[in-house]
Amino acid sequence: MAEVRVEGLTKTYGTARALDAVTLAFPDGGFFGLLGPSGSGKTTLLRAIAGFVEPEAGRVLIGDAPVENVPVEAREIGMVFQSYALFPNMTVAQNVAFGLEVRKVPAAERARRVAEVLELVRLGPYGARKPHELSGGQRQRVAMARAIVTRPRVLLLDEPLSALDKALRVEMQIELKRIQREVGITTIFVTHDQEEALTLSDRIGILRDGRLVREGPPRAVYDDPRDAFTARFLGEANLFSGVLEPGGLRLGDGVLVAGARTATVAVRPENLRISLTEPPAPIRLRARLRQRIFAGAMGTCVLDWQGETLKAVGRDRDFADLPAEGEVWLSWDAADTIPLEG
Repeated sequence: MAEVRVEGLTKTYGTARALDAVTLAFPDGGFFGLLGPSGSGKTTLLRAIAGFVEPEAGRVLIGDAPVENVPVEAREIGMVFQSYALFPNMTVAQNVAFGLEVRKVPAAERARRVAEVLELVRLGPYGARKPHELSGGQRQRVAMARAIVTRPRVLLLDEPLSALDKALRVEMQIELKRIQREVGITTIFVTHDQEEALTLSDRIGILRDGRLVREGPPRAVYDDPRDAFTARFLGEANLFSGVLEPGGLRLGDGVLVAGARTATVAVRPENLRISLTEPPAPIRLRARLRQRIFAGAMGTCVLDWQGETLKAVGRDRDFADLPAEGEVWLSWDAADTIPLEG
């Protein structure tokens, strides 16, 4: 396996800067999730690592060796695309073996490695089938098998689960993590799905307008997003702004957020409590409940405070006594106040 690093990577398309001096390390054997809105540069970064995009500045290193002048086929990279890109006229086994044939691996060794990797992805009995005879999840596993059968040093995944329905996507997240752990391959994963990134990744990086704005373990980034963009992009966040005083942050309705150190703070919806009577919590304010949304075991309350929309998330049964709409109290613990820069 190999660590991957990009240093000062810059790529422009006309006047648009798709990558703006991005420097980032992808740990050896880790599962790294790249997140960002459309046009943030995450797929361009993935393609630059693979060699499909040539940057104007910066460099890519795999295992401490620069690969700027190394062609795509010699970078020892496996790649899985959103569309799977399977050959419809070939069987599953033939699809998986294709990369080995190109590398002129002997037939006996080829057959052994194909059988081995099909067992790994739990498709051992399906080698003689054609892609159209498989489910979406099975086709995705064929694409994974084809990418790893050549024993690459790095695996690149470009939104590989986005074409699947929700139930199958959750199932494939578990399978992806299992396969990556068993193989131990350095994996870089592009997704627009925040929940998917949190579930799969050892570390995540968030891109915006071609720049890296935050990087770290998922829990650390979620708990300490540092800026409003990251707080709202990774999960949901209620933002509160006001004037800093010696005791904390004074909001527009006079409420003091005790201990706050920045002029804007965030509170995650799961940490916001709702009650009909005034709570004893030191941080409390009045808001208007606009809507209750039922989503099975969990529920969401949409509220209005000072013209801002807030959300509270919790077990639906905990909201059972609340009215459909009307005045309520909101509160949270000081430890759940997240300071935001800028």
